[in-house]
Amino acid sequence: MSEKNQPNAVYGGQAVIEGVMFAGQKVNVTAVRRKDNTIHYLEVPRKEIGWVQALKKIPLIRGIVGIVEASAKGAQHLNFSAEVFAEEEGVVKEEKKESLTGRISMILGVAVVGILSFLFGKFVFTLVPPTIEQMLFGGLFQNQIGHNLIEGLIKIILLVGYIYFISLTPMIKRLFQYHGAEHKVISAYEAGLELTVQNVQKFSTLHYRCGSSFIVFTVIVGVVIYSFFQYDSFLERIIQRIVLLPLVIGVSYEVLRFTNSLRDIPVLRFLGYPGLWLQLLTTKEPDDSQVEVSIASFNRMRELDRQI
Repeated sequence: MSEKNQPNAVYGGQAVIEGVMFAGQKVNVTAVRRKDNTIHYLEVPRKEIGWVQALKKIPLIRGIVGIVEASAKGAQHLNFSAEVFAEEEGVVKEEKKESLTGRISMILGVAVVGILSFLFGKFVFTLVPPTIEQMLFGGLFQNQIGHNLIEGLIKIILLVGYIYFISLTPMIKRLFQYHGAEHKVISAYEAGLELTVQNVQKFSTLHYRCGSSFIVFTVIVGVVIYSFFQYDSFLERIIQRIVLLPLVIGVSYEVLRFTNSLRDIPVLRFLGYPGLWLQLLTTKEPDDSQVEVSIASFNRMRELDRQI
């Protein structure tokens, strides 16, 4: 059945260990592939809190609220996939308790380029680059805009380098394949096609509304916003970066929404290219079985959305 006659809802999701999570209007669903080829689901009804929904309608603030909400949501679903993965590896219940710290570390390591760890990662990437820039270039010139540009370049180098090196590990590579499968399914749905493996595989792994694009925009927006504020010392510079972080996140979210609205306009769609370029690292081409899991998650989410 074609999706063309369905409501034009906007959906998002995230890759998890051996699966995909999709956030619906009323429920969030994760589908995970087990080694026996069966697909297991985690279905969590969405609980709407009045004041949170009100904040999500306010420009600048809604980006911050969305990130916090996505982090809480993503943690539960990523933990579910990690537990399934641990069971598949033959970890007994007692061993899982003893290795709780190690498992949490693994989960955070897998998610560090995703929405779950965005706030922590953004905090780190806010403090480390200006420190490096100050050490290497602090005494070379006085132009603060120049220092801001170099700081932004260092952020990009650190981000791209980190993602590239972790993408070489088998687990992260598969995670990025599921990330690509998630994007393909959303694109196929938005194109109004029936969600079959053959149809979904025709689409790109890149998508304008991805969290990877959000990360790139925070770097670019940060350089612009920092240029409006002067500092007299390195300590003041660091404090300034921390204080301005919510503003950078809020503006970056609005920029992401804006570029997504322009993606079908040939002359303006290039505004979203920086985020798409980063996705060349954070997404990989999925195989058919991974696309099948992504379709199963999306269809189950849509089914439950209609029932609840």
